[in-house]
Amino acid sequence: MRPLRYSINVTLDGCCDHRAIIPDEEMHSHHAANLAQADALLFGRATYEMMEAAWRPVAAGARPDWMAPWVEPFARTIDAARKYVVSSTLHRPDWNAKLVRGNLGEAVQRLKQESGKGLLVGGLKLPMALAELGLIDEYEFVVQPRLAGHGPTLFAGLSKYVDLKLVSQVAFRSGAVAMRYEPK
Repeated sequence: MRPLRYSINVTLDGCCDHRAIIPDEEMHSHHAANLAQADALLFGRATYEMMEAAWRPVAAGARPDWMAPWVEPFARTIDAARKYVVSSTLHRPDWNAKLVRGNLGEAVQRLKQESGKGLLVGGLKLPMALAELGLIDEYEFVVQPRLAGHGPTLFAGLSKYVDLKLVSQVAFRSGAVAMRYEPK
């Protein structure tokens, strides 16, 4: 059975808007390593479309001038990854992706039961639903040293407590800290 891991960047005040994060080479390297530890990625439609728009062109060699060259390994890693997209409105994902439809809990349990290194989930809405179902095996919060004062927040509206135990932490030169937790 492969584990389902969740990783997200978050500001000190809980904002999860990717535009509030200050990217750097060390952070991209960390996230590329996370991707490499998974057999597949699990996204909701919105996250899938955002990631595809951002990284597919870069992986194909169309990196905008404003984007640092050190993002290319991350782009190639995410581009090559198998992706599963939970959506009732997306009809034909074509970025190495398959649709996941029907009962979310049953579908994700089937994916987890396959052999392999693991699944990595990103975004906000889908991970919240998966946390409600008790399906996430590891949480990673990469806390950025910034106060955003606005934007979407983690697990807003979660109906129950999810108690976690810290299993590791890594501090980055930028002041960000990646903390990994497992459910108690």
